[in-house]
Amino acid sequence: MSVTRVAYTAEGWGEGELWFEGTRLVWHELPRPRPIRADPHPGGVHSRLPLPSMVATKGARVRDATGPDVRRLVNSFERYFAGERVDFGAVELELDDLTDFQRAVADALRAVPYGEIVAYGELARAAGHPNAQRATGTFCAHNRYPLVLPCHRVVAANGLGAYGSLGPDYKRRLLELEGVAV
Repeated sequence: MSVTRVAYTAEGWGEGELWFEGTRLVWHELPRPRPIRADPHPGGVHSRLPLPSMVATKGARVRDATGPDVRRLVNSFERYFAGERVDFGAVELELDDLTDFQRAVADALRAVPYGEIVAYGELARAAGHPNAQRATGTFCAHNRYPLVLPCHRVVAANGLGAYGSLGPDYKRRLLELEGVAV
């Protein structure tokens, strides 16, 4: 397998990454500020540390490249973080390894409209599994496409809920970007 890694910058958010196999998205990282080393390079320029990669592609060859489809998606991500309403519904995703349940949750997540929220129990019902809100939450916690499968739009029954290593403030900021007051 050969994957293409493309970094993008979202003004005010930081740097993110998209990973493709051909034009099919296999992973994406939301933008975050890149840490700066305490010791500057000679000449006073601070070096940036690389973002950790979470891509689990054994034996994959990674290459940096861009084509028109890849550039279009990068542009969509940049526009989204600039506050523009963007529809990611047509983005081709690598979902081959999902179980039937996970696929149902992924499809239900894709159907949650921009600027709206659902509770984990509502998402489980929409996926055809009304008693699987915890398993639905587990799927969201391991979602490798957090904007395309918009798990930030899923909230706990008693409040905002978590958002992985980025935390609830990042989730709140994404929802506010979409006009949702939380």
